Amino acid sequence: MSRPLTLIAASLLLATTLGAQSTGDYVIGAQDVLTIAVFDQPDLGGKYAVELDGSFSFPLVGRVKAGGLTIRDFETQLKTRLSDGFFKNPQVTVSIEQYRSQRVFVTGEVRNPGSYALTGDMTLIEALAKAGSTTTTASDEVLVVHGGSGADHAAKPGDGREALRINLKDLQSGAAATQNVTLRDGDTVFVARAELTYVLGQVKNPGSYPIRSDTTVLQALSLAGGVTPTGAMNRTRVIRAGADGATEVKVKLTDIVQPGDTIMVPERFF
Repeated sequence: MSRPLTLIAASLLLATTLGAQSTGDYVIGAQDVLTIAVFDQPDLGGKYAVELDGSFSFPLVGRVKAGGLTIRDFETQLKTRLSDGFFKNPQVTVSIEQYRSQRVFVTGEVRNPGSYALTGDMTLIEALAKAGSTTTTASDEVLVVHGGSGADHAAKPGDGREALRINLKDLQSGAAATQNVTLRDGDTVFVARAELTYVLGQVKNPGSYPIRSDTTVLQALSLAGGVTPTGAMNRTRVIRAGADGATEVKVKLTDIVQPGDTIMVPERFF
């Protein structure tokens, strides 16, 4: 298993443990499905869908308001209602069967872009994992655009909303744990497409290839399948576009490639 996937798996395990501790702080919303149990009263227990106005009907007490309350506060409210002439000190537990009211959007260079239910304290890594992780064309940059509570559509980069720029490489390596932010209702995670470089000449698979901020000339050659037996790797050069036109740049194999560079591997002299 690769390191990024190992990190994601570990984060999911940690999040499960932390989620159990923080579930009581989840704010119930319309269309969430609750599982309610009353100790020694199995007939009252079951699954209850919160309606659009935030309420639903519960046996004995009629309409109860759940929307806008945390699970812990709603448990207290329902316990109070059941204590009023029905039971003495009833034990009530409430959990979320289905999260439907709060969602985040994951777009861009991920395998399964779309909207996902915001469950508990979902982090950025968890959201990326739900979307199948990033594709091979993903850049180093991930934007988390805050859509505001109750947002009903995905935000777009540059639309004026608050955005956090996060380095994907640092996030995956664990070098910047603080960048694994906790998402909010309506947030959009946008994974940008990587810039391209062009590898031509005596390589096995000439063409364009996505690069990251630290991709070297040698790594770019590897993306193209490596140099052919007739290629002169020691005479590799780069054609770099600039404001005044394209110029030829002498490079070392350890030099960093820039977006739009064309790497040329000439044929060997015999």
